[in-house]
Amino acid sequence: MRSGALTIRPIQDSDLFELHALMAQYADRPMDFADATLVHLEARERLSMILTVDHDDFETYRLPGRKKFTILPRRRES
Repeated sequence: MRSGALTIRPIQDSDLFELHALMAQYADRPMDFADATLVHLEARERLSMILTVDHDDFETYRLPGRKKFTILPRRRES
């Protein structure tokens, strides 16, 4: 964090409506609060790369414009 390679972005009370809307949008999956927060922050900060082992969910979730996430590390083909 000191180098600036990692930053922490705050979630405000004003973000809660959008987080709830995301969880409702993906209710068939269902999306938990942590995933909703990550998807919301990616969209808000105009990012598209995410570090996660949760490939199944993040291959389903979409950013504005139906843009897919770039997921790291890449899924190993079996």
